[in-house]
Amino acid sequence: MVDIPEGVNVRVEGHKVIAKGPAGEVQKTFSKESSVKVSGNKAEVTAKGKALANTVEAVLECMVLGAKSGYKKSMKLIYAHFPITIEVKGKDITVKNFLGEKQARKTFVVGSTKVEAKGQSVTISGPDKEAVGQTIANLRTAMRIKDKDPRVFQDGIYDAEGE
Repeated sequence: MVDIPEGVNVRVEGHKVIAKGPAGEVQKTFSKESSVKVSGNKAEVTAKGKALANTVEAVLECMVLGAKSGYKKSMKLIYAHFPITIEVKGKDITVKNFLGEKQARKTFVVGSTKVEAKGQSVTISGPDKEAVGQTIANLRTAMRIKDKDPRVFQDGIYDAEGE
């Protein structure tokens, strides 16, 4: 049983569940072995096994929370000698001057995630937890250090939430 807070609307269309709220809309398609029924401010999950039911319930809770308040991650660009710059144009992210490289590294934004880069601070936010996490993973993959010892060259993007 998943509680649906006020201001969030959850509807089911076949195996697709759509959660819409003040922070945005999240859509997920679940397997045919599970089903979701919404009645009032509760959503009930039934599935073939308990593990699948718990998984669908957990994903549904993340969807509802994301539609209500969204997910936000603050990151920080760390460099020793060459200042890194990030440009965001639509769904494309360009990382320039990483380790002094002439060629820019490119990656992309997943779903309706928003990426804001100001100086060394990068903020990634959106209603879908998986899309926000995948966008962060794309950025980290684009800034992976190749052909150098990563213990010495520790330039890259790191969590800024511990500050």
